[in-house]
Amino acid sequence: MNERSLAYEEEFVGGVRHCRMRREGDPEPVCSLEVVSFRQRFGAVAVAAEGIGGVETRPDCRREGYMRRLLGAAVEGMRGRVAVGFVSEAIEGAYEQRGFVTALGEGELVVPVRAVERAGVVGGGVVRAGTDADMAEVVRIFNSAHAERPWSRVREADWDRRVPQGMWKPGSELLVLEDGAGSGSGSGVTGYALLRGRAFGDSVRTLVVHEMGARDAAGARRLLAELAARCWELRVASFTVREPADSLVGRIVRGWGCVYRQRYPVGGGMMARILRREVLVGELEPELRRRAEGRPYPEGVVGELARGALVPDDGVLVRLLLGYWSVADAVVEGLVVPEGYGGLFRGWFPGGGGLGLAMPHAHVLDRY
Repeated sequence: MNERSLAYEEEFVGGVRHCRMRREGDPEPVCSLEVVSFRQRFGAVAVAAEGIGGVETRPDCRREGYMRRLLGAAVEGMRGRVAVGFVSEAIEGAYEQRGFVTALGEGELVVPVRAVERAGVVGGGVVRAGTDADMAEVVRIFNSAHAERPWSRVREADWDRRVPQGMWKPGSELLVLEDGAGSGSGSGVTGYALLRGRAFGDSVRTLVVHEMGARDAAGARRLLAELAARCWELRVASFTVREPADSLVGRIVRGWGCVYRQRYPVGGGMMARILRREVLVGELEPELRRRAEGRPYPEGVVGELARGALVPDDGVLVRLLLGYWSVADAVVEGLVVPEGYGGLFRGWFPGGGGLGLAMPHAHVLDRY
């Protein structure tokens, strides 16, 4: 490959940075990707971040090293803007060489219809089809429910990532629970569920909920009862909810005897990379202080963490900060905890899903 014949270009359109690699004399880019900007939670603190998605290489240009060059240029651009980068749905082996590490286990709840029936759910409110006017309240419920959840995105007021319905492509279906005080304008919405819709001619009998949330447990139970009723119409015995086990919905259905399935990929999947360690640790100092829960620690210890004196490897550190690993997990993988820091490390890095840190979870509609 003649490297001098390649040119890198970026185009910022509609909030997305389109990155391409072009070959001299070739009107079409040989490969391309998209970089999106968002605010990502590491717990109660969210930081500015960017993520890579939409990666493509022309079939006639594969195995020539073009994507390696493009990723390198795109990541360097990200480094100038943010302190941490992510990849959504990465192919195993493609990003590890660029310093990204897998940092999220995929999980979902499987809810038996009989379990919902046995619970004898009784609740007020009306479940109806959602409209565009309901989305602002949906966003507020989501942000409130996941305000301290690692991997959760901060959704802006105008967020709407529902998938449009196509003839042969299932879109998103929105259900909302209204308390009766509203008028169909979203003002009385107390819960919601975003379902994977059904395409024309779809004979597959499944019910998958991409996400759901409610202001209180009674509202969540009412929505679950509605979903169970839909399952009866489809003649299916269970439905899937892609929410974490420690969410409001997860806590309810675990008490009813549901199954929580979680998979930890060997590589690929949802990945992360620290781009500027000192900046990221500085941004997350309030979160580290929260996790420490009043434990006294030596002055300057956060600076030691930022400089790499306590956790030298960036890949280990980002997994600890996101709750993918606890300090015990990291020790198994070779981390040496400095003498006298055991208690502080257990507070800082408890792992998601236990005391001090919610279970990491990236919702399907926030992926890119």
